[in-house]
Amino acid sequence: MIEREIDLTTPEGQMKTFVYHPEHDGPHPVVLYLMDAPSIRPVLKDMASRLATAGYYVMMPYLFYRGGPFREFGQSDEDMHARSDLMGTVTPTNILSDAQVLLDVAADDPAARGGKIGAVGFCMSGGLVISLARAMPETVAGVASIHGAWLIRDSDDSPHLGLDTVAAEVYLGWADNDTTAPPEEVPQFEKALNDAGVTYNLDFVTEAVHGYAPPGSDRYNREASELHWERVHSLFRRNL
Repeated sequence: MIEREIDLTTPEGQMKTFVYHPEHDGPHPVVLYLMDAPSIRPVLKDMASRLATAGYYVMMPYLFYRGGPFREFGQSDEDMHARSDLMGTVTPTNILSDAQVLLDVAADDPAARGGKIGAVGFCMSGGLVISLARAMPETVAGVASIHGAWLIRDSDDSPHLGLDTVAAEVYLGWADNDTTAPPEEVPQFEKALNDAGVTYNLDFVTEAVHGYAPPGSDRYNREASELHWERVHSLFRRNL
């Protein structure tokens, strides 16, 4: 397994990115692996590597770069406050320019296959992958939103709007009792998907809470997390 750390220049700063892909049998389909609110940490790197071992070129960017250089966050009040402030720098609009920089770099790497790509987002980035599918229908073939947060926003770039352009297959792992994505929003989001004719699967996970996928916290739920792995692999086998 190849693991690399690179610094990419975007119109708004330096975006540290972690790249994972197999050593053999390439080139491999590109998957953008978008971090959750706790940011990039060892457990998320392990998850990106796990996906890459299945034959993908996985790119995981540090999305908080607009607010400062790369850092790992702890659980102190200071870190929690800083992280909360940085979350506001990540939007469904500015992820599009970040994605283009990532794909331009992948296009120059012989280990990365051109053509259709996938994307996985967790928590705050669950809606971002929907936005990518909406904005890049000719490129994005499959996206997974895992316990996605703020999927319905009071803004023109809300992930649930304008889905008629989406050509990708969509998977949503939706946690019950999630204040960032209340259960009552499920019918509204499904209606938007159905009205737009989007192919999708949605698992409403009742036995787990928001944040169930990454190991290492009291929110982790092994059964629900393994379900997300099964769904992601199935999605990408069909579409990439």
